[in-house]
Amino acid sequence: MKIVIAGGTGFLGRPLAEMYAEEGHDVRVLTRSLPDGESRHDPGTGMPGVTRVGWAPGATRHAARTNSTPTTTTAAAQVQGWAAALDDADAVINLAGESLAAKRWTPERKQLLRDSRTIPTRELAQAIANAPRPPRVLISASGVGYYGAAGVEPKIEESPAGTDFVAQLCVEWEAETRPAHAAGTRVVLLRTGVVLERSGGALAEMIPFFRYFVGGPIGSGRQYMSWIHRLDYVEMVRWIVETPAVEGPVNATAPHPVTNREFVRALGHALHRPSLVPAPAFALKVMFGELATPLLLTGQRVLPARAQAHGYHFRYPEIDIAMRGIFGNP
Repeated sequence: MKIVIAGGTGFLGRPLAEMYAEEGHDVRVLTRSLPDGESRHDPGTGMPGVTRVGWAPGATRHAARTNSTPTTTTAAAQVQGWAAALDDADAVINLAGESLAAKRWTPERKQLLRDSRTIPTRELAQAIANAPRPPRVLISASGVGYYGAAGVEPKIEESPAGTDFVAQLCVEWEAETRPAHAAGTRVVLLRTGVVLERSGGALAEMIPFFRYFVGGPIGSGRQYMSWIHRLDYVEMVRWIVETPAVEGPVNATAPHPVTNREFVRALGHALHRPSLVPAPAFALKVMFGELATPLLLTGQRVLPARAQAHGYHFRYPEIDIAMRGIFGNP
């Protein structure tokens, strides 16, 4: 198969690209590390392996606005370069987007979070619509933040969107895929929870606190965390590619979300550390500002209804099983 991954060098994209490459598939990773349209095959990844393709979302529009490119023809050629990788692809997987939790939210940061999601998605969807042979499926990242602060009420794919910043960001992000759908490409909107693996993501940020005996619940600890083991995430993406009946929003979360208190208890047990030191809500608001409320102090109880209805089988359905898998505890 021909697989194109935008954001294929990060915490989620890298293992996905590596798994496809190891099986001998033709993997194209759109990356900012090369000039627009330039291709470079990575040695040692097998044949056909991984080919990196230069891609700078928004660069053409910015260049036209600032007159930093000499002609319109040059910009068009750059776009054609990376867009050619999408032609006749079996799947395009869009994982582009700045981390929500990396920095405090200022007006400038919030605009960057929006632009880093909507602009790449818009350009990919438009390129798919213009492709001579459009890809069979576009799997585009979204998040469980779509549902807003939901308390204990279970949320499935048909549940309405929330009204806070993250929820509306997800709404805008998902809407940018419409040109691809209109072109006849199957579109899947992957609303992902907290992805767990010790080498990166949220778990890597939490582990040092527990190592030094200061790990514990956040705020009240009663807010729900919708999570998924990284291996289940990768295998769900691959399953979606091979399951034509799956389209529209899909919750990439384990079937058993847990409260934050239950989560840190499971993590502490896996690390043989206590999980008793809470992080006070007021302190988090001082440290993180606006992002503390939607990302840390409230949560969503999200269920993978569509994946389960179509027969996806989770390797790690429960948090204790996931922690044993991650840390190798019996």
